Amino acid sequence: MSRAGRRLSWLAAIVRHALLLASGGLMLLPFVWMASLSLKPPGEIFQTTFSLLPEHWYAVENFGKALTTASLPRYMANGVIVCVAILALQILICAPCAYALAKLEFRGRDLLFALVLIGLLIPHQVLAVPLFVLGYNLGILNSYTALIFPFIVSPFGIFLFRQFFRSIPNDVVHAARLDGLSEFAIVWRIMLPMAMPAVIALSIFSVVSHWNDLFWPLIAVKSPNLMPPALGVVIFHSGEASTEYGPLMAGAVLVILPLVLAFIVAQRWFIEGLTSASLK
Repeated sequence: MSRAGRRLSWLAAIVRHALLLASGGLMLLPFVWMASLSLKPPGEIFQTTFSLLPEHWYAVENFGKALTTASLPRYMANGVIVCVAILALQILICAPCAYALAKLEFRGRDLLFALVLIGLLIPHQVLAVPLFVLGYNLGILNSYTALIFPFIVSPFGIFLFRQFFRSIPNDVVHAARLDGLSEFAIVWRIMLPMAMPAVIALSIFSVVSHWNDLFWPLIAVKSPNLMPPALGVVIFHSGEASTEYGPLMAGAVLVILPLVLAFIVAQRWFIEGLTSASLK
C-alpha cells in the first residue's frame, strides 16, 4: 500500500473511532449523570454549577432510603421471579419449535416460519387489549401469571434458535438418530448444549426486556407486592420520592446494576450468539 493509501486508512480509522466514542459517550451520559445524582445531597442536585462528583457525599442516605422506604428489594425479587420464569418457559417452548423449523421436513414449514417473522414485526403493545381481556376472562390478572403468560412464546427466540440450529451440520442429527435418540432428546441433549451462545443471547434480551418492562405490568397488576422493578420505581417516584431525586436515582442505579453486571459477564457469549445466528 502506498503512503497516501496508508494515510487515508489511518484517517478513516481515526474518524471511525471518534464517531464510535462520541456516540458511546452520548449513550452513557444519562447513566453517568444518574449515578452522579445518586451520590449527591438535595442541595447539590439543582445547583447552577456543573459537578460530576458531589462536594458532600450522600450515597449512604440515598441508597439507604431507596432500599428501605421504597421496598426496592421486594420489587427486585419480583423481577427475578418473573424474568426467570419467562426465560425458562421461552427456552422450553422455543427450542423444540426452532429445531422443527431448522431440521425437520414437513408440509407448511416455510409458512410457519413466515408467521414467526410476522410475529417479530408486531409490537407487543398492539396485543395489550386482547391480552388484558384474555387475562380477565381467565381470572389471572394481578398475579405473577399475568406478568408471565403473554411472553412465554417468543418469536425472536424461535428465530434465533432456528438460525443457530441451521449452522449445526445435519450429520450430527443423523448420528443421534442412529444412536436411538428421539427428536426431543436430540433437542435437549445435542442441539441446545451446542447452541449455548444463542441461549445466552436470548437470556440477555429476555431478561433486559422484561426487567425494564413498564407498559404491561402497569396494566396487569395493581398490588405493590407484585410490582417488578420498573413499575416499583415509578410508584416510588409518585409517592415517597416525589421531590427527593437522590433516593430516586439511587433506586434506578440499583435496578440497572444487575443488568450491567450480567451483560459484562456474558458479553463474549452474547456477541457470539448474535453473530453465529446472523450467518445463516
